[in-house]
Amino acid sequence: MTSQPARGRVFLIPLAALVAVLPLILHGCSCGHDFDFHLLTWMEAARQFSHGNLHPHWAFSPAFNAGEPRFVFYPPLSWYLGALLGLLLTHLPGITPAAAWTAAPILFTWIALTASGFTMHRLARSFTSESAAQLAATLYLANPYLLFTAFERSAYGELLAAAWIPLLLHSILRDRVSIPGTALPVALLWLTNVPAAILGSYALALLAASRMASTFRPGASPLALEMRQTRHKLSLQLASRTLTGFLLGLALAAFYLIPASYQRRFVQIAMATIADLRIDHNFLFEHTGTSPDALLHDQVLHSASLIAVLLLGANAALLVLVAVQRMRRSASPSFPVLPLAVLIGLVAFLLTPLSSFLWSHAPEAAFLQFPWRLLLAVAPVFALAAAFALDRLPIKLATTSLAAIGVAAALTIPAYHLFRQPCDPADTAPARLALFQSSVGADPTDEYTPTNADNDALKPNNPPYWLDDSPTAPAPASTHPGSAPMHLGLVAPHATNLILNLRDYPAWRITLNGAPDPTREPRPDGLIAIPIPAGPSTLGLRYAHTFDQLLGDAVSLLAFVILAVALRSSSKPRSAS
Repeated sequence: MTSQPARGRVFLIPLAALVAVLPLILHGCSCGHDFDFHLLTWMEAARQFSHGNLHPHWAFSPAFNAGEPRFVFYPPLSWYLGALLGLLLTHLPGITPAAAWTAAPILFTWIALTASGFTMHRLARSFTSESAAQLAATLYLANPYLLFTAFERSAYGELLAAAWIPLLLHSILRDRVSIPGTALPVALLWLTNVPAAILGSYALALLAASRMASTFRPGASPLALEMRQTRHKLSLQLASRTLTGFLLGLALAAFYLIPASYQRRFVQIAMATIADLRIDHNFLFEHTGTSPDALLHDQVLHSASLIAVLLLGANAALLVLVAVQRMRRSASPSFPVLPLAVLIGLVAFLLTPLSSFLWSHAPEAAFLQFPWRLLLAVAPVFALAAAFALDRLPIKLATTSLAAIGVAAALTIPAYHLFRQPCDPADTAPARLALFQSSVGADPTDEYTPTNADNDALKPNNPPYWLDDSPTAPAPASTHPGSAPMHLGLVAPHATNLILNLRDYPAWRITLNGAPDPTREPRPDGLIAIPIPAGPSTLGLRYAHTFDQLLGDAVSLLAFVILAVALRSSSKPRSAS
């Protein structure tokens, strides 16, 4: 049973997270690199929630109201949370929509950091005392890389994914690996952030292999042979449970993964890994050019590189200290020094150009984009090793409460001053809300643009629809911009073309005068152009629930049943043999 002091100390984690976001509360949001993208995504999702669409796939406002399948490809957990926070805050009495959407990113950041602290506490508690675990939680939630992600990048999906990495490490580093314990963090990672999920999947495989390798020890005596057979059996059991848990995790996330994997052929997904987003442009301290964009890129890369050197150096020193403590028998032999050292060493190698051949051959590794994203796995190792080392030193951690708050403040203050991004007037949350509520629409996202569409050919301020004898005709001047209607009745003076301000995509089902799938004329900008006859016509549009989505839903439902059965079985008390 958890003691009362330990229960009380748990409140230190949200308090430490509050210290980390206090500069945002006092001075407003940091408009990092992805701030606009996430905020407009949350607003789009919130609007569709309000209209009863609780699991949207198509975003209508991007591409200047022509839309894109953003929700098919961006994992749902972060935009669900952001949208729900925005909706909740806008419905509080006395809170204006502008104030609500200004507060939503700050509250999101606090929730993500708090969740990261709790999951880190769970990981550390398996190897350290309660006081040391509390310190580990604070070190993790306020570590330089997480604050860099929050302040400099505003990468809210990756920030939330940081909460699941300690759970993944706990699942593979614990004494007894379980299938549900592995499946849940795997599913949560894939449903939160793709780069973090790719990183987590490879880290899981590496740590499992390291643990298996550590069980093989030479020996020729009968006792050694018997022990080796036992270790071999345990090693196979670990591999089986890890692989089964990983596959079950993928199945739990199948309602997102299967449509995203299948429909990537319909969009320009390769645009996510071009130019400065390529692996070879983002190794430590890389220089990419002298243009303003290149200089800005290199400045961000320089900050990430310094954080990497700091965290990797601290990890190396701490793991050596823990290894020395183990040799002196002052530390528990169960602490996984070797697997964690292998992980840190490999990450250090992958951050250099020497690893180019691995990046070019590892499946889906290109979508990690920035090698320094591997610091997402380095940071919890740092917090765990620091807490474990301090727990074994002859010092008292009785003042953990004050230490935790002090550590959070000491890490936050320099990070905020170094990483905070000022907001241009057009980038503030009220300005983004005003843009979203207007009928102008937002810029397209290159990697979510349909394959038959050219963003350079797409014009802003297109009306919802227009008629023209040419299917490739531009919109008439002096029209009011807007999204294409889902139902439309009109009378054409002669046979002509109806052009909709809507990007053509295979999931759209269109009926013209009751007949399905009318002929669509190609346009360079990817908008839908339909020949219509003279006289009255009725048009209907519907975004279909496609076969790949139905398959993903079915697989996830089956996986949830399997998970429930596995959890029920694992919770039953084992009878004594």
